[in-house]
Amino acid sequence: MSAITVAAGETSAIARWIPALAWLRAYQPAWLRFDAVAGLTTAALVIPQSMAYATLAGLPVQAGLYTALAAMPVYALLGTSRPLSVSVSSMVSILTASALVGIPPERVPGTAALLALLFGATVLLAGLLRLGFLAEFISQPVLVGFKAGAGLFIASGQLGKLLGVSVPSADFFQQLAGAVVRLPAAHPPTVVLGLGSIALLLALKRWAPRVPGPLVVVVLSIAAVQSLGLATQGVAVIGPIPPGLPTPALPDLADARALLVAALGIALMSSIDTIGAGRAFATRQEPRLDANRELVALGAAAIGAGLLRGYPCDGGMSQTAVNRAAGARTQVAQLVTAGMVLLTLTILTPLFESLPQAVLGALVLVAVAGLVDVAMLRRIGVIRRRDLALSLVAVAGVLVLGVLNGVLIAVLVSMLVLLYQTNHQPVELLGREPGTQHWRALTGAQPVETVPGLVVVRAQGRLYFANAQRVTDHLSALVEGISPSPRVVVLDASAIPDLEFTALQALAGLNQELQARGAALWLAGLHRVPREMVQRALALYEGPSVRLCDDVEAAVAAFEHEA
Repeated sequence: MSAITVAAGETSAIARWIPALAWLRAYQPAWLRFDAVAGLTTAALVIPQSMAYATLAGLPVQAGLYTALAAMPVYALLGTSRPLSVSVSSMVSILTASALVGIPPERVPGTAALLALLFGATVLLAGLLRLGFLAEFISQPVLVGFKAGAGLFIASGQLGKLLGVSVPSADFFQQLAGAVVRLPAAHPPTVVLGLGSIALLLALKRWAPRVPGPLVVVVLSIAAVQSLGLATQGVAVIGPIPPGLPTPALPDLADARALLVAALGIALMSSIDTIGAGRAFATRQEPRLDANRELVALGAAAIGAGLLRGYPCDGGMSQTAVNRAAGARTQVAQLVTAGMVLLTLTILTPLFESLPQAVLGALVLVAVAGLVDVAMLRRIGVIRRRDLALSLVAVAGVLVLGVLNGVLIAVLVSMLVLLYQTNHQPVELLGREPGTQHWRALTGAQPVETVPGLVVVRAQGRLYFANAQRVTDHLSALVEGISPSPRVVVLDASAIPDLEFTALQALAGLNQELQARGAALWLAGLHRVPREMVQRALALYEGPSVRLCDDVEAAVAAFEHEA
């Protein structure tokens, strides 16, 4: 009996690290049809997009396929999301391109693979250290702004492909100006092919959403190039793609230190995207997504991509949406998609040699259009203009300083917002609603009752070294403005979840200040942990006494009894 128990325990422990073992044991044969259809449907999007995104990263098209081939099976085994599709994305691709600036062309693929290893190791370590909460560190308005800026930056970089001209890689404004200056030199067949591809992609997306638009456009454009001889007329095509599978290899580690900051930035943004996509498409019937396990799975997938000459991967929102809409039940769907990528690399690469660069640019442009979420920006502005300002700062940071610097701007802005909010906790005078025991802020909107000689003040949020002095100063100023001066000041601490030593010192100083004015400080509604801290502090405290009350009503009753 004990041997069985141990074996079951070991199996459970392994399943925690390899979630696929759990859902494979419960796999139902009826699900296979849905997973197969979803996998094939998603492959129709992933294969052309992987090639397009690889060019966006400044890499050969096969690098995108190598990344998908490695990342998908690894995530399928280790990930906790059933529908999430992990390969490459526009945002991670442009971040990769920014990290590779200045690298000699012959070293770019190897450096990108090294970046994937560093990225993967960083994310894997974060998952093992249970740092999944960091994926929520950037506020939503800042993230929306960063994505919008990245979308505009990516779009400006595709204009040269659509025009058939060379536009130097630079910041958003220089790329946009470069494209405008070169408009007279635009290549007409390339422009027609690029704009036609955009129009067809948008039309299919709107009126035939179940049709794999990217695959249709790729097939039609290849047919047009081959039948009309467009390559001989100056239309740029992908050209030869090395057939076969990549050989696993460890990239040169010489640039590891120089790439570390970029790897950290990409890790933060990719983690946010991947966990967000996994949560967005989860259903109540599926196991709850584990953020830390997601980081472990994403990191392992990226390490696999780096060893197969790929680049950093991501859980894409668009391909996950397609996977879920096509009926994916489990990660078997992603294994089917990976199988189609394998088939493409081994057999179908010659077919893609005639794929026009303009079509790749069109695929990227339509894909990144979703990053510029104008409706969300408008919604943010309607709800809170200050948050819209934060979004616009993030947009400007990306457009002016570049995408990688934009990540730093996004993190910095989020940190400053967090520090400001924690340092400006609300402090309010309270009054009691007539005929009730409910105390609320004195806003003047509705009549409230007060008790002569007693003032009730409420502070909200954790009190610690960065905000304690400001909160107590604010509270003191509120009491000072009351006439006649109260005999007792009750601090409603029911909305203070925790206290820190510096906060206790600040409260002691407030107590002495109030005592000098002839008022006593009472604390009401303290939670268990901060109450025990206050009691231990009072046992060592040599200043004026502080009374502890269960709640505000108990404090009022004690005051009226003693009056």
